Amino acid sequence: MAKIRFLTFALIEILVSACMLASPMYAQSTRPNAEEGVAGEPYPNTPTIPPIGVRTGKYFDIPVSAQGPAIDAAKGYRLQNLGSGLYMITDNAVQSMFLVYDRGVVVIDAPQSYATKIRQAIKEVAGDKPITHLIYSHSHADHIGGAKGLGPIPIVIAQDETLRLLRRDADPNRPLPTLTFADQYTLHVGDQVLELTYRGPGHVPGNIFIYAPKQRVLMAIDIVFPGWMPWSRFADSQDVFDEIARLEDVRKIDWDTLVGGHVTRVGTHADVELQAEFYRDIKQAAAAALAATKVGETLNPLDVGNTWAIYDNYIDRVAAQCVNTVTPKWSTKLAGYDVFIWDQCYSMEQALRID
Repeated sequence: MAKIRFLTFALIEILVSACMLASPMYAQSTRPNAEEGVAGEPYPNTPTIPPIGVRTGKYFDIPVSAQGPAIDAAKGYRLQNLGSGLYMITDNAVQSMFLVYDRGVVVIDAPQSYATKIRQAIKEVAGDKPITHLIYSHSHADHIGGAKGLGPIPIVIAQDETLRLLRRDADPNRPLPTLTFADQYTLHVGDQVLELTYRGPGHVPGNIFIYAPKQRVLMAIDIVFPGWMPWSRFADSQDVFDEIARLEDVRKIDWDTLVGGHVTRVGTHADVELQAEFYRDIKQAAAAALAATKVGETLNPLDVGNTWAIYDNYIDRVAAQCVNTVTPKWSTKLAGYDVFIWDQCYSMEQALRID
């Protein structure tokens, strides 16, 4: 009986200990430096939009202004006639183009997600005409990672920097270009013309503008996102301010239709102006946050010797103020605003602080 009683008491002690370990109060009381604040406690005035790494239950609804035509679910892509033999093909996530002329077809980009369907799309409007040229807008796989699937193509055109990056990456799905240029190249095929121009790295070195003068269509990839918040950190640009400068170039060129490379529809000049206004606002908001935020405030005194912690604390508070500043105006104007606003504020803060 005594042995049973001893085992019973031991079991109770184990259960009580387990409950204590699971208790938030116990965790707080045994956490190092608990007197300085509970781990995970938000900074003062933290925005209601969840920061990076915090799961969102439901993202904001997509405004009607950002929505485009639906794709044909059976085909998995949508064709849009841009006039005089020029077509956009899209799966409503990525966009590319092809140009039909008397002896063949010029394809501009071959996205991973639907490159295998490009020949089918061409056949809809051009029959069995061969692909004679492939133009790479830039080196990124989401835009040209399906190039190998098109089969051998006699002439593959890109900017010099794109060739350099593709040689480095050695990706068999992105065959090396056979013809490159530094600043400008004009392609004449039959009575069709495409003007290729390199204006600066922005999004990535080698990212070019493709202009079809007859159709008055400008293809400028990963610079304008019609109706949408730009992709994370200014489209993952290597040079934020050069990316913004490329947007200014888009504003100055005389075109009627813009193909931006992503989202569900083509772009207009109103879309470009809206994005330019957003860029101005977020730059101003981040600059004001940098000026108003003091390094080291709210930091645990025991972390004073940790330089990385000091600036992580500072950068987080700057980004939070930036998000709070731009959200009232922009949260309903740009689709996907809540998805990437923290990324944009972090990126702009960093660019203003050290670039």
